[in-house]
Amino acid sequence: MDKHLHIITLDVPWPADYGGVVDMFYKIVHLHEQAVKIHLHCYTNGREPQDELNKYCETVNYYTRSKKAALQLMGLPYIVSSRSHQALLERLRQDNYPVLMEGIHCTYLLHKGDLQNRKVFVRPHNVEFDYYRKLAEHESKIWKKLYYNIEAMLLKRYEKNIAGKATFWPLNVNDTLVFKGMAGNSAVDFLPLFVPWEATAPQSGKGCFCLYHGNLSVNENEKAAAWLLTQVFNELSIPLVIAGKNPSPHLKQLAHVHKNTCLVANPSQQEMQDLIKKAQINILPSFNNTGVKVKILNALFNGRYCLTNAAAIEGARLDKLCELAETPQEFREAIAALYEQPFSKEEAEVRASTLLATYNNTKNAAQLIQWIF
Repeated sequence: MDKHLHIITLDVPWPADYGGVVDMFYKIVHLHEQAVKIHLHCYTNGREPQDELNKYCETVNYYTRSKKAALQLMGLPYIVSSRSHQALLERLRQDNYPVLMEGIHCTYLLHKGDLQNRKVFVRPHNVEFDYYRKLAEHESKIWKKLYYNIEAMLLKRYEKNIAGKATFWPLNVNDTLVFKGMAGNSAVDFLPLFVPWEATAPQSGKGCFCLYHGNLSVNENEKAAAWLLTQVFNELSIPLVIAGKNPSPHLKQLAHVHKNTCLVANPSQQEMQDLIKKAQINILPSFNNTGVKVKILNALFNGRYCLTNAAAIEGARLDKLCELAETPQEFREAIAALYEQPFSKEEAEVRASTLLATYNNTKNAAQLIQWIF
C-alpha cells in the first residue's frame, strides 16, 4: 500500500541555503528515496517556485504569506498568523493522509482544531519563544527588539497551547525535554537534523588559516565574527578568514584592522566549501544556544578541527567532536595548540563513526516512516 504524506513547510525548501530549509529539503529527499509519496505545501515570502522540488514530490503547492491575515488574527504570533491560508485547508480535506508541519510557524490549522481525527506531526526547529527572546537580547534597533519581545511573549503562550495537540519531533535534545514538559502525555521524540552529507570528508594534515563562516547579515553571526576579531585575534598572529553573505561595512572595516585577518564577502557555495576544507580550525562560537547549527555540522563533516563554545552545541550531541572554549584567553590558547597539530586519519575515523551514529539520513528517514505509518 502506498505511503502518502502531506508536508507543510515554513518556506520554499530549495535552494537549501540556510539552516531551516536544509533540514526540510533533505528530509523530503530521503523520504522520497524510501518510497513515501510527498504532497508538499510551501509558504513563501519572496522565494520563487522551484522545479527541483518536483523531482521528489507528487504535488507541490505554494501559498503567499499574508500580512492581512496576520492583522485579522491579532493575539497569535506573527510567524503563525501570516501562514494561515484557506486553500491549504481545502486541499488537506481532499484526503486523510498524515500531515507533517515543519516549524511552529505552520501550525495554525492545529491551533484552530481543523485537523481532528487525523495524524498530525510537528517538527519544531527551535523552542521559538526562547529563540525570539534571544534575538531580542542581541538586537540593538529598538523597533526590532520590541517586535522580538512581543513575538516571544505570544509564542510562549501559543507553544504551550499546541504542545499537547500533536506528536512533536524536535531536532535538539534540550528542545525535546522542553516540549515534553509542555505536552504532558503527548508523544515527543528527538529526531536529528537531516543534512546534505552522507559521509565525512575532512582533509588530513594541516591547513594554514582559521575560518569563521556564516550568514554575516544575521545579527548574531556578525557579533560572533566581531568578537573574534576584537577579543581573540587582536592578540594573535595566526591568520583568520571571515567568510559569508552580506557583511556590514562595520564588519569589513574590523576585518582589515589587523594584518592577519581578512574578510571574504559573498563566496559561492563551492568557494565556501573549499575554505571549510582547507582551514586548519573552523572557529564557530555562538551567543545563542537554540536549535542545531548547520555550519558546525558542515565543519565536522568536511573540515579539520572545530573550535566552539558550549552554547553553540547545546543539545546537539556534538560535544565529543568539538574543541571547547569560553573566554577570549581560552580561545587563544586552544587556537595556538590546534594550529600546530596535524589532523590525523585516526581522528577522522572516530569523528565519522560518532557523527554518523546520530546524523544518518537513511536511518533517520526510516525511523520517521516507522513513526508516521
